[in-house]
Amino acid sequence: MPAVPEIIRSRNNPLVRRLRALKEQSERGELALLEGPKLIEEATLTGIPIVEVAASPRLKRSTRGQRLVRELEARGTPVHWLHDDILDSLAEVEVSQGVLALARRPEFAEDQLFEGKALLLVAVGVQNPGNVGGLLRTAEAAGATGAYLTGGSADPFSWKALRGSMGSAFRLPHLCGLRVEDVLRRLTARGVEAVATVTGAPSRYDETDLTKPVAFLLGNEGAGLPEHVLHAIEVQVSIPMRGPVESLNVGVAAGVLLFEAARQRRG
Repeated sequence: MPAVPEIIRSRNNPLVRRLRALKEQSERGELALLEGPKLIEEATLTGIPIVEVAASPRLKRSTRGQRLVRELEARGTPVHWLHDDILDSLAEVEVSQGVLALARRPEFAEDQLFEGKALLLVAVGVQNPGNVGGLLRTAEAAGATGAYLTGGSADPFSWKALRGSMGSAFRLPHLCGLRVEDVLRRLTARGVEAVATVTGAPSRYDETDLTKPVAFLLGNEGAGLPEHVLHAIEVQVSIPMRGPVESLNVGVAAGVLLFEAARQRRG
């Protein structure tokens, strides 16, 4: 392996400032900050453009790290070397995984969400980024065609959401920021039936026909779906539970519904 070039040690270095600004960014932009070999590998496999990489020299001590650096450099991606103290100060976890990357967020066309027989997830104001990431991961695993993340939902490309999705945010077609009312209109226009889960609804989820094009709406972790949204949805189902439990985590509920739809569609 070639000698490691000069190591950046200053917190005022322009690259370090760019990384810190992206980490602290509160609004969605064109770039996402990826941490760790796993996420960067997933991004490159999916064809996500990696703009720039900051790595610890220790990355080259492992076969996996050497391979990742070779692949990035073969793509023409600049790889810069940072002192571990600098990387640790930028990491979301206590000790960094040795590599950060600036990547361009994927853009999905709405038609992609409806390819094949639509099976959609609609997250309505789901604010916990870990839950948003987990929802996308579950949706992809169950064979969903796509997802809507309405306004007020967490950014699927925040660090916690990306860790939760484990690369699914790169692959599963999804759109962000629409009002739930607009999503419902778009579903109706495409012949997709909206389905809401409601405690005590007379129809059980596993006794409902989910083989047709459907979209499951799941609400905020605390409040659930707003009343005006429930009033607009005709198909409401319940997930039977033993008391005294009254509700499920939004990710668990999504898994129950999506995998039941997948089971029905297998016949």
